[in-house]
Amino acid sequence: MGNYLLLAACFVLGLVLRRSGRLPDNAAAALNGFIVNISLPALTLTYVHSLGFRTSLILPALMPWVMFGLGGGFFWLAARALGFSRATTGALTLTGGLANTSFVGLPMIETFYGSEFLGLGILIDQLGSYLVLSTLGIFVASLYSSSERSLNAKAVVRKIALFAPFQAVVLAIVLMPFEYPVWLDDLFKRLGATLVPIALVSVGYQLQFSQVRGRMQALAVGLAFKLVLGPSLILALFSAPLGDTLPVLRVTVFEAAMGPQIGASIVAMEHELDAPLVTLMVGVGIPASFLTLPLWWYILGLW
Repeated sequence: MGNYLLLAACFVLGLVLRRSGRLPDNAAAALNGFIVNISLPALTLTYVHSLGFRTSLILPALMPWVMFGLGGGFFWLAARALGFSRATTGALTLTGGLANTSFVGLPMIETFYGSEFLGLGILIDQLGSYLVLSTLGIFVASLYSSSERSLNAKAVVRKIALFAPFQAVVLAIVLMPFEYPVWLDDLFKRLGATLVPIALVSVGYQLQFSQVRGRMQALAVGLAFKLVLGPSLILALFSAPLGDTLPVLRVTVFEAAMGPQIGASIVAMEHELDAPLVTLMVGVGIPASFLTLPLWWYILGLW
């Protein structure tokens, strides 16, 4: 419950700060810059470093990669059929293709499946969701960004290599054989804990429900894939290979059904990918997932 209260409080504070005029016009850009360069790398250095590898967990870790690929194809086809702009298509691909498998996902796993599955959730989040964001996510954002249409392959690779969370993933893997000093581990955890509060304040600050007009179709398509179609496809694809380990299958699909990833929304806004739609995807999608996740838990229990 405490996690949900924090989600709601930070989101509302962002709305209040916008209406009060207490922050400068570039506040959202500053908050997003802190998240990308400080919060996300610290979170990655904390959890990727402590992960253990087992071959039986390869498929769950691959789930976010598969879902992002499915989302990319789905939203490309939807854009051609419905006439979405490049910025809108990129925004939907990032926010509709990546799930909030950490701050929302981990408490939900603990609530519905028990704390013994939190390790699986962290694996899916760190080697799946955030690694996808740090590589393919940056690639897609760069391709769809209106200011970077002429970006060449070398420039994209350079952008990924210089993306602070990706550098943190590489560093965390390199440092796996070594144990962090207690003070350093505590520092990374405290910095990483700033991700969700600051990100939700930023989303709330930028969210204007008046912007729904003209974006309702795109919002409906994005949330339909994120909350219903995407997890259904993952269930269909993963049910056979994970059929012998039903609890792992259920948690994997359950993670796929989470609302839009906050980190993906920040990257999308950093690349000017239809920021109003991005904030709507997160601002509407996360609360909506609180209603759809119990339904998914029930459906998966029948599987």
